[in-house]
Amino acid sequence: MERGGFALVRPPGHHALPGRAMGFCLLDNVAIAARHAQAELGIGRVAIVDWDVHHGNGTEEIFRDDDSVFFASMHQWPFYPGSGGPGEGGPTTLNVPLPSGSGDDDYLRAFDEVVAPAVRAFEPELVLVSAGFDAHVDDPLAGMGVTSDGFQELASRSAELGPRLAAVLEGGYDPRTLPTLVGAAREGFSK
Repeated sequence: MERGGFALVRPPGHHALPGRAMGFCLLDNVAIAARHAQAELGIGRVAIVDWDVHHGNGTEEIFRDDDSVFFASMHQWPFYPGSGGPGEGGPTTLNVPLPSGSGDDDYLRAFDEVVAPAVRAFEPELVLVSAGFDAHVDDPLAGMGVTSDGFQELASRSAELGPRLAAVLEGGYDPRTLPTLVGAAREGFSK
């Protein structure tokens, strides 16, 4: 298997539930990738790191009782879809709710202090990133303050969490900034 890749897919997928679409999401793309890696590529342990501004409720629901997949979501709270709040989670589910207005320093601190140690302790063979860019300071659908440099650094730090990495595009709704943000993340993933 290649070291990694970045799937630029639309629509996004992390809200899609096992039996129905939700939000803008029809199919949970990152969940499909995780199951494909397990079934077809012989990967045992998969970690999914979701830094979309919205909680990845569909991904969490799909893997809630599956100890072969660790799911970590960093997201604005309170916010759509209303899940992933303080204290919610489980043995292989980590929710990191962040207040509106959080920026690069807040995201990177939460990543370094909470997400990275938990993912490393899980010892994944593959890390999948639900790469949402709607936490960007100019995104019209949220209230966060992450910059292009912040996304590049999140990507770089995500790439250090396991021996293999792949990313799937989630949210990002400012067509002026999305190409630049994806480029910054691609650069970070390949450091």
